[in-house]
Amino acid sequence: MDLADEITLHAPKSRVYAALNDPEILRQSIPGCEELIKQSDTELEARVVLKIGPVKARFTGTVTLDTTGAPDAFSLTGQGNGGAAGHAKGGADVTLTEDNGVTTLRYTARAEIGGKLAQLGSRLIQSTAKKLAAQFFANFQQALAPAEV
Repeated sequence: MDLADEITLHAPKSRVYAALNDPEILRQSIPGCEELIKQSDTELEARVVLKIGPVKARFTGTVTLDTTGAPDAFSLTGQGNGGAAGHAKGGADVTLTEDNGVTTLRYTARAEIGGKLAQLGSRLIQSTAKKLAAQFFANFQQALAPAEV
């Protein structure tokens, strides 16, 4: 499964990049995230509860960041295990460009799933992945918004 999108964020690139590396902002932004622990500057451990069609599972997994091109670009890879529900692994490439204090985030992501999840059908998985990505970026945009005084 592949996903790609472009999101406009009303914040400078430095702020967007810092937020993408802030475990608390990420925890608040990831749908169903119960816990996100920063193990190192390049590795995170997560526990997420997701419902995909009739399957609800608690996934535990790790994400590794490659910040070689930061802050303009970076990539991540991860894998998660949802017990009897199945497993997933994948990655994403992200680029950030700024124009007058507005940052455009572009990503391409790919994922492979197995177990019960793989039996649900590609259309359900694809639409759920798009919905979860949209929720993440809506939450992320809200976390970036300046606090009202």
